[in-house]
Amino acid sequence: MDWGLKLRMWITMSALALLTLAFLTILWMYGVSTPFLIFFAGIMLFVQYYFSDRIALLASGAKIVSRDEMPELHEIVEELATKAGIPKPRVAIVQTPIPNAFATGRSPSHSTVAVTTGLLNTLNRDEIEAVLGHEISHIKHRDVAVITIASFVATLAWFVMRWAMFMGMWGYDRDRDDLAPLALFAISSLVWLVSFLLIMALSRYREFAADMGSALITRKPEHLISALLKISGKMEYIPPEEKKKVEGLNAFFIIPAISGETIMSLFSTHPPVEQRIRKLEEIAEKLRMGEI
Repeated sequence: MDWGLKLRMWITMSALALLTLAFLTILWMYGVSTPFLIFFAGIMLFVQYYFSDRIALLASGAKIVSRDEMPELHEIVEELATKAGIPKPRVAIVQTPIPNAFATGRSPSHSTVAVTTGLLNTLNRDEIEAVLGHEISHIKHRDVAVITIASFVATLAWFVMRWAMFMGMWGYDRDRDDLAPLALFAISSLVWLVSFLLIMALSRYREFAADMGSALITRKPEHLISALLKISGKMEYIPPEEKKKVEGLNAFFIIPAISGETIMSLFSTHPPVEQRIRKLEEIAEKLRMGEI
């Protein structure tokens, strides 16, 4: 257990909870029909949560493959799922030269692991196993559910922004000098930005946790280090048009097609590869010393 990482995740979730309560209080003070907005935000999140696997597979063009079609891949996934103590996920293939993988599904019993043809052509079996260990960890930790729940205040703030903008354009009373729509738009925009940054931070922490999960399941973090280096190295040579086809899946991928060395890292769903490798090297040393 990495207590530092766990503490950061709990602090982030607590900050999101406090932000939600503060935002709901402000909406109540302004007389906004909060139950109505919560209802629509809840519907949107329910659809995202319940159909996450289908949406991701449809967006990526992934095809579910049987054991007869990809016996070795099914064997790896089944072995990892058994070690992690979860039901075996479905297995899918994405036809793209981009080397990557992702997991989706609302729960371990409704999950899918997808790998790209680029990944299968780039990594050896040990490295593929390490990458799939990372994805299995996401499933075991119910990360889709965690991020969906964490997205509540951001979704709510987005609806309020739209509502305030509409009221400002069509319902503004110049005789009363009513600035409520403008104030609500400014407040909801700020809430959305802060919640978005907190969700991105939480997502990065979940990636560290999934890396650790892979290392502990396979007991060979050096294979994941090798895989991350190969994937990130090859990503630089992927044509931009190929990256654009799957850019909507960056949040799912083990390595997104963006850099993490600038201020944009605040908006990234993944930590920089260099940081992930340093963490994995620390885990490898602890494994060698018999500390974990």
